[in-house]
Amino acid sequence: MRNKSLEKYYHLMMAPGVILVLIYSIIPMFGVIIAFQNFVPARGIWGSKFVGLRNFELMFMYPDVRKVLFNTVIIAVGKIILGLIVPVTFAILLNEVRWTGFRRTVQTIVYLPNFLSWVILAIMFHSIFSYTGMVNSFAALFGAEPVMFLVSNKWFRPIIIGTDTWKTFGYGAVIYLAAITNIDQNIYEAAAIDGANRWQKITKVVLPSIMSTIVLMATLSLGNVLNAGFDQIYNMYSPLVYETGDIIDTYVYRMGLEKMQYSFGTAVGLTKSLVSFVLLTVSYKLAERYAGYTLF
Repeated sequence: MRNKSLEKYYHLMMAPGVILVLIYSIIPMFGVIIAFQNFVPARGIWGSKFVGLRNFELMFMYPDVRKVLFNTVIIAVGKIILGLIVPVTFAILLNEVRWTGFRRTVQTIVYLPNFLSWVILAIMFHSIFSYTGMVNSFAALFGAEPVMFLVSNKWFRPIIIGTDTWKTFGYGAVIYLAAITNIDQNIYEAAAIDGANRWQKITKVVLPSIMSTIVLMATLSLGNVLNAGFDQIYNMYSPLVYETGDIIDTYVYRMGLEKMQYSFGTAVGLTKSLVSFVLLTVSYKLAERYAGYTLF
């Protein structure tokens, strides 16, 4: 039974967060009207000419937009796939380690990169993958020619996907380790009585037991199909790899702010937000249906 006399205090506790969301998330949404205008900063929103859907028509006519959309989906899907496989595999392997001290140390080490910003990591990876960096120096020992990885359209996407997976898999593994920890020990004992070895316990006990968690994380990740990671790519790419590395968020930034095509950039960003909202809604519906996950 609710204590109504305390509700006002709960609302007061919520007030700072609600105010911040209102100021920084809700009020700025009215700026999407720029997408339907030929926006001129000197005239402001109310003085700029209304052009209807012209900016959206231009968006579908520009070949750059199709290329950017393709890059976004390829990079995001690659991150989603590896972002599921690597944490699950790592969590299972780490769970098999019997030395508690070693297991906790390894978990802490792989968890730390998640707290580092891409500004710092980009500098590190630029050094590692540079022409005279660690990777090329190691490859030279086997007679390989040095490669400029971060300005190569062949290598840029794999590096982006791989480095993002390296940064985040430790954090993702925490969820699967928690799911593995909750498995009933009696199931392991029953499997041991039946003669199951370690590999059979993993395939017949662990994986089926955490499959609902894997399905849940996979369905929820569908909402990120158009989020390929602005921070990472902006700090690591260059004009030489726009062909394979330019994504929607970086394209909107360049068109809207650097080239001052405010209306066009807003139209592209608004379209992405609408599609992402639909995908997010679908992912939560799938999570509710196949994993029993509900927000409310």
